[in-house]
Amino acid sequence: MAIKTAVVRARLEPGLKKKAEKIFKVVGLSESEAVRLFYKNVVLYRGLPFSLNIPNEETKAAIEEARRGELSRKYNSLDELFVDLKS
Repeated sequence: MAIKTAVVRARLEPGLKKKAEKIFKVVGLSESEAVRLFYKNVVLYRGLPFSLNIPNEETKAAIEEARRGELSRKYNSLDELFVDLKS
């Protein structure tokens, strides 16, 4: 096993850090182990271990509409939902 002497430093939003730490704790990882796992996967996949997509203009507009609540619609039943989906 190689000697671990390299250091990685990053600034994060405190809320993001706390949320991630809770998840690391549940799965039994320290912050260092989680970063090491990410780096190992970058090497293994020869890139990021997840896909990154840049949305097109239509998708961006739909995301903004959803954030503003313009796409929100409530249904009283599944039948009502399916009737709306078929139309």
